[in-house]
Amino acid sequence: MPTPGEILLSLLHHGDGVGSLPETLCRRAAEDLSADGVGLTLLSDAGHRQVLAATAGTARVVEELQVTAGEGPSLDAWRERRVVLLSDVARVAPARWPGLAPALLEEGIGAIFVFPLQVGDIRLGVLDVCRTTPGRLTGEQLAIGLTYAEVAVTVLLHLQEEGGLAAGLDSRLLDPLASAPQIHQATGMISVQAAVGLAEALLLLRAHAFVHSRSARDVARDVVNRTLHFYPDNDGEAER
Repeated sequence: MPTPGEILLSLLHHGDGVGSLPETLCRRAAEDLSADGVGLTLLSDAGHRQVLAATAGTARVVEELQVTAGEGPSLDAWRERRVVLLSDVARVAPARWPGLAPALLEEGIGAIFVFPLQVGDIRLGVLDVCRTTPGRLTGEQLAIGLTYAEVAVTVLLHLQEEGGLAAGLDSRLLDPLASAPQIHQATGMISVQAAVGLAEALLLLRAHAFVHSRSARDVARDVVNRTLHFYPDNDGEAER
């Protein structure tokens, strides 16, 4: 099974040239998970919900239905910070999401699997995997889904400054100065403070900036000036 780094490199260097990086990620995930559709949705505590990318057909229908109904497995996964595996929509959905279930069944949705996108305690959104026939994910497919969710987080927090990749993203995610030397220095310091690798350290920096409505450059400056610290015993959460 490919690692998150291998998948990301493949998306960056061997993309199909059609659509944005998030859209390519959704298509690749659908292929690797034998799914009829995959969608990537941003969510916020303020109630903001934005479908960033989705494969044509099933995935987009499922996203739109959940937006209309105001309930569904995506919202549950995001609120509860856990994977939601709905292997049989007809059996489970009517009791769990009565406002959504009839529309899902009418559209022929058989199974939905939702992977939350988060860094520590910071929630960004969800990755939805849909099938027209009921059935569980295999252990390997579950692992692949978790891997793609990790890649999706990296896409959201690492590559948002790349022109076309930023289309539709919350403005707080945009930081064209993310490659500044100070950010690289801060990333190294966070890596030591939180006892994580450099890639995860940069994720923590960006996630902290996102949730506090700050730029990555401002957060990096505080880290370098030692007025902001990240600790390994608190999911990398920063403290002043």
